Amino acid sequence: MSLKKFSLFVLFYNVFVILIGALVRATGSGAGCGSHWPSCNGEVIPTSPQLETLIEFSHRITSGLTIIFVLILFIWVLRTYEKKSKVRTAALFVLIFIILEALIGAGLVLFELTGENSSLTRAAVIALHLVNTFLLLGSNALLYEWIRDGEPKKLLINRNARQLFILIFVLFLFLGASGAITALGDTLFPATSLSEGIEQDFSGENFLLQLRVYHPIIAVFIGLGFYVIYNNFLKKSRNEKLNNYSRYLAGFFIIQLIIGVFNVLLLAPIWMQIIHLLLADIVWIIFVLWINQIVFYGLSASSPAKPLNP
Repeated sequence: MSLKKFSLFVLFYNVFVILIGALVRATGSGAGCGSHWPSCNGEVIPTSPQLETLIEFSHRITSGLTIIFVLILFIWVLRTYEKKSKVRTAALFVLIFIILEALIGAGLVLFELTGENSSLTRAAVIALHLVNTFLLLGSNALLYEWIRDGEPKKLLINRNARQLFILIFVLFLFLGASGAITALGDTLFPATSLSEGIEQDFSGENFLLQLRVYHPIIAVFIGLGFYVIYNNFLKKSRNEKLNNYSRYLAGFFIIQLIIGVFNVLLLAPIWMQIIHLLLADIVWIIFVLWINQIVFYGLSASSPAKPLNP
């Protein structure tokens, strides 16, 4: 297997592990191994596991393999690319974020921020977990892209454009974090009907229920932002790869909005939550690659590239 294919495999595998983690949260299995870590209920391998224990232990096994895969990927990149290479930098960030991912997961268990815990601390850590997950996937996606196409040379956007895309980047992370909190609220406070769910949102019963109102609002706001950016700055781009990513981003973002509506109407069943998160991961990966094209390649694939100057 080539380094390019292995980096893509690690990206896909990371998405798979993230979905397993969502299954752990959605089924309330986070306490399946008690408050023990890295052991499971004080055992290396659980001898009499319940279903929750099997789900949580499976997530730990798959997560452990991820760390091994990322370490292999990092060493491979170090042996292949010279110092100061952007590919090396991307590989380093993948390694850093996977270690942070493991530490945050361990913290959730050790501090008993699992099960029926509905504290502000758990919500904050869950949001942080999602942000780190997105940064992990983004680094991994850039690593694959730069291995495949060659690392970029220099920035091709001015200061104003840079600030604009930093803002969009932060808002997208905030959208993901709000989605994680919304999913936690759906898990801890399930509704039996749509009317009950709407009543919960405005009841003041718990801050998790109040916060989930803002997630779709943020999503629509960001979608409108994408449209404004594309219509005003990217519509006449001659960078074919950028144009493709723009189409993919628009298409998957719209699908994600539709899935989000169905998720609400169906009262957030577990299988729909998993699909919603999968699409969120896909949209995020495309978004990072879209940003990469704008920032490093501009509006033209030919050289010299036309920079973006909003």
